[in-house]
Amino acid sequence: MEPLIALIATTLTVHFVARSRAPNWRPWPVALRTGVAFMFIMTGISHFIGKREELIAMVPPALPAPELLVTVTGILELAGAGALLLWPVMRRWAAGGLALILIAMYPANVHKALSGEDLPWNELLIPRTIVQLVFLAAVLIVLVYENRANFVVVEKYNDDGA
Repeated sequence: MEPLIALIATTLTVHFVARSRAPNWRPWPVALRTGVAFMFIMTGISHFIGKREELIAMVPPALPAPELLVTVTGILELAGAGALLLWPVMRRWAAGGLALILIAMYPANVHKALSGEDLPWNELLIPRTIVQLVFLAAVLIVLVYENRANFVVVEKYNDDGA
């Protein structure tokens, strides 16, 4: 639940702070990109500190080397978040990669929800799936926005320079 709160709170904060400084500022996807990045920084760090053992236990038994998988996904989440924030040329690729990570990690969410005992309501399969879909939708919105922004830049360049 903390990553969802981080996504929403960061997105709203960035949007309203930016809007207070620039009243005509409207691009929600820019604020959402920051929220997504902050969420993945949080979850990426949790692969190494705090929830590492819980994340390792979530890996379905059919997959090899759960510790390595948790480490690799943590590194990828942090790299993707960094690219979203700091490397404009890679934003599209980072958003696409983070979407793939969310899809690839969904079986771990299912495994935890179905194998856990006495889980709180937000750890059950339906709430976990809904939250995962919210994360995926947020990342896909960022991906679409970045693709459109790149297309506009290329189109403008072709109109001006070709």
